[in-house]
Amino acid sequence: MHRERLGLWALLLVTAVWGTTFPAMKLLSAQLDAVQIIWLRFSIALLVLGPLWWGMRRPERRWGALLGLLLFVAFWLQIEGLGRTSSNRNAFVTGLNVLVVPLLAVLVLGRRYGWRLWAACAMALVGMVVMFHADEPWNLGDTLTLASTLFYAIYILVLEESARRNRAQPLRATRMAAVQAAVMCAASLALLLVRPGGMEWTQQLATLGTPAWTALLYLGLLASIVVVTLQAWGQQRVDAVRSAIVFGLEPVFAALTAWALLGERMGPMAIAGAALVIAALVLSQLQPGRAPAEVAARQAAGG
Repeated sequence: MHRERLGLWALLLVTAVWGTTFPAMKLLSAQLDAVQIIWLRFSIALLVLGPLWWGMRRPERRWGALLGLLLFVAFWLQIEGLGRTSSNRNAFVTGLNVLVVPLLAVLVLGRRYGWRLWAACAMALVGMVVMFHADEPWNLGDTLTLASTLFYAIYILVLEESARRNRAQPLRATRMAAVQAAVMCAASLALLLVRPGGMEWTQQLATLGTPAWTALLYLGLLASIVVVTLQAWGQQRVDAVRSAIVFGLEPVFAALTAWALLGERMGPMAIAGAALVIAALVLSQLQPGRAPAEVAARQAAGG
């Protein structure tokens, strides 16, 4: 239980950092496009994580490469979707992970979950509907974002599976982060090279001001290195469905960041929705009580 609690705190920190990246992305998007930002932030991350390739085990390279590819597709589709729909709709559709993860786990992996987790998923979904309800027709941007949600749900489940299959010799989170950074960097570079003009845009980097470089360093060091490492470490201790519910707090942290840094206010509906998502997280962590005989048996077995 203590191990799971540490993993939960790690994932909460991951989600909080995700919520703070919006001001940095907003600042950079005025001067760079999405793929350029992805390439720059993960190039910075790779410069730091590069030495960790020394002594890396084969399973770490294999799982890290698969996770990096899934993460890149999810990032790319989400950003493409954001360009074609509102940020609120993008945040809501992305938050559907809280349902997509358990549904995939049940339909594809044959998992079974108790009523508390399903109730928590439903509560988190209602909370996000309340926060981001908008009377807009479904559009291409929403479809791309939904595809991103599917790939990120697969990413979460694969990350859990990588931990499950390597319990005897656990995968090192820092090594996994190094491989993912390399894949993200290579994939975004490939997209940039096939564009007209190739990498000529890099000449404009000299004109970026201090705020832009500060934002890039924040995204590359904290939001990429620390977050990817902590997520891998946390999901070795917390199952995929509970992880998805924790990640449902991202729009809550994003709203709080926008209020603190950008002066944007949360209305009563947004506050109510945020409260429901937080309540869902608490509900997901409630454990059913064990019978005294079961407790005694576990203690006798040293559990």
